[in-house]
Amino acid sequence: MAKDKTVYSCQNCGAESAKWLGRCPSCGSWNTFVEETVQKVSSRTILPTPRGIARPVSLGEVTANKDTRVDTKISELNRVLGGGLVKGSLILLGGEPGIGKSTLALQLALHLNDQKILYISGEESLQQIKLRAERINPANSNCLFANETSLENILSHCQTEQPDIVIIDSIQTISAENLESATGSVSQIRECTTALLKVAKTTQTTIILIGHITKEGYLAGPKALEHIVDVVLQFEGDNNHIYRILRSSKNRFGSTNELGIFEMRTEGLKEITNPSEILISSNEEKLSGISIAATLDGIRPFLIEVQSLVSTAAYGMPQRSSTGFDSRRLNMLLAVLEKRAGFKLAAKDVFLNITGGIKVDDPAIDLPVITSILSSNLDIYINHKFSFAGEVGLSGEIRPVNRVEQRIKEAEKLGFSKIFIAKANKAGLSSQKFKIEIVPIGKVEHLFQNLFK
Repeated sequence: MAKDKTVYSCQNCGAESAKWLGRCPSCGSWNTFVEETVQKVSSRTILPTPRGIARPVSLGEVTANKDTRVDTKISELNRVLGGGLVKGSLILLGGEPGIGKSTLALQLALHLNDQKILYISGEESLQQIKLRAERINPANSNCLFANETSLENILSHCQTEQPDIVIIDSIQTISAENLESATGSVSQIRECTTALLKVAKTTQTTIILIGHITKEGYLAGPKALEHIVDVVLQFEGDNNHIYRILRSSKNRFGSTNELGIFEMRTEGLKEITNPSEILISSNEEKLSGISIAATLDGIRPFLIEVQSLVSTAAYGMPQRSSTGFDSRRLNMLLAVLEKRAGFKLAAKDVFLNITGGIKVDDPAIDLPVITSILSSNLDIYINHKFSFAGEVGLSGEIRPVNRVEQRIKEAEKLGFSKIFIAKANKAGLSSQKFKIEIVPIGKVEHLFQNLFK
């Protein structure tokens, strides 16, 4: 006979414990353990003999066809997905509340006129959805809407309407009647997602789930579902900026190195097909402290503006502040300039900013960072047609970076006349292939000699 028992489950990663813990030993989150009731099957229960099990086969007997993809009519979303939506796939779109997940899903639903779409909302009423849809694209008769939070009712709608694509906003609001745990708990989310996965695979229906995560990571979102779904999309951005970045942290049907960039507007999300033109200011004034970095995010190259301000410390203790760049990395680069290049920056305030609210982890941004710092310190203007790509080592050498040809082609496409790269990167390049002038740099002091001569 089934016996009820209670366990404590982490609402962030799903780890279980027999007692309450203040900090989850699995993911390290605090105060995320919640008591849940589960059913334990008695050890005396005899499981029935399974019937109709398919026999194991060799790979030679398996016929593999190419995945059928559906064009989303959103090129940036197609890029991240690897070419479009795959039929029968389960996709999780995660991100912080208010970042634009529902807007992106609604745009997708309203633009696919050739597909039958079922949009399930557990958070907004149909009147709220209509007001938002009127700003985007109200004309799509193939898109059906329903306000539902019951898993059983959603499965019934899927069976009755037989849609091509199902969008559920959000998975935290869906609950199954056979579970006693609260809506939004890990057990509820896993049970609902597993049931929807079965529907997607058996009926070849594409299902898109929207999952919320707070800044503290307390609600069960992508972290508890990554092993179940086929694709995990992460929507990133800052509410103080209008740009949004869509990344793929898991994709069984494509690469995870692509990213899509959107601009949040009143009428919805607008695609940014050429982010370099957006992230570089068109100011023609000769201002110091500005350099252009040729960076990569995944395998997508784009150019970004690096701004710095160096001034005498007014309060005795010099300040070090950076936005969009690792502050520890900034301190290291300042120490390299002090030790290897002889610039006295210990008594000066240094402020660094990556424009557009973008966070950059590419090591190739080291060279443009020190270039902008030197420009601001000496108050010397750097030609706005110069770009930079290179990693700086502790000994002051300029180290090579990966995919340098893509960086050079992006700079050349945008009309830059000169790009500074590591000397080691120049060895395998043919200058005749590019119209842009390529300047190899070996050490930090050589950069100063070539740039400010």
